[in-house]
Amino acid sequence: MPEYRYHQQPGCGGCLFFIMIALLLFGGAPLLFEVMGFLLVSGLFFIFFIFAAIWGTSSYVRYKVSNYEQQQSEDRNHFVQLLTHILVKIAQIDGVVTRAEVQTIKNFFRVNLHYNQEQMFWINELIKEASQSTETIDSLLTQFKNSFAYEPRLILVELVYQVLYTKENILPEELDMAARIAAFLDISQYDQQTIWSKYHYRRRQQPGVSQEQKYYEVLGLSPGAEFSEIKKAYRKLSMKYHPDKVGHLGEEFRRVAEEKMKDINVAYDYFSKKMS
Repeated sequence: MPEYRYHQQPGCGGCLFFIMIALLLFGGAPLLFEVMGFLLVSGLFFIFFIFAAIWGTSSYVRYKVSNYEQQQSEDRNHFVQLLTHILVKIAQIDGVVTRAEVQTIKNFFRVNLHYNQEQMFWINELIKEASQSTETIDSLLTQFKNSFAYEPRLILVELVYQVLYTKENILPEELDMAARIAAFLDISQYDQQTIWSKYHYRRRQQPGVSQEQKYYEVLGLSPGAEFSEIKKAYRKLSMKYHPDKVGHLGEEFRRVAEEKMKDINVAYDYFSKKMS
């Protein structure tokens, strides 16, 4: 039995035709032209209003971004600019940046780094610039390497992994890119391992992995390491992640270093109590 097809209701075109007929009948051509002229002027005014609103909003955003940038240090502006461009380049591995990937980057700044609306205006502009940029990842990393010392480079790699592990599904190519970024920036294998371990084990409970093993991973050590090795690793990591070494980049990056130090301290306190 064929499916019944409902008839569509008449569109607005029919309504407009009947209105024009009514205007002609009750007011003649002058009334028709008067009404149609009013509608035309109203339509043009509405279009002008929309364009003015778009232009005003765009100007307001550009003003807020420019005003905010001028209040920040050059190092901080450069760090965030390169960070944003690098994150977008990672998202472009498959040739296109999806809306979900852009939202992941925005959420990272908004949620993880606690950026407010004014700061997010800035990030949105940087993401637009990065999406249109033809600059290569190697060029961006070279700029970063030449501009910042080892400790800020560590924070960059920390943030790259942090963004990747906020995604539901991480592509193997993305993790490979993160490792390549760390190698390009001359981050030691030891330091890269401690960063990867932090987010890898935090993401989900790994079967067969004890809390003690996670603490070893945080310190970049193999299970069963002597306390002297643990103490040496703790001192080395404490120097690298001291918040004062990245404080000039902004309070949000100082907090990233402080969070890393908390993980290091928790691991060291565990072994101190166990082995003392």
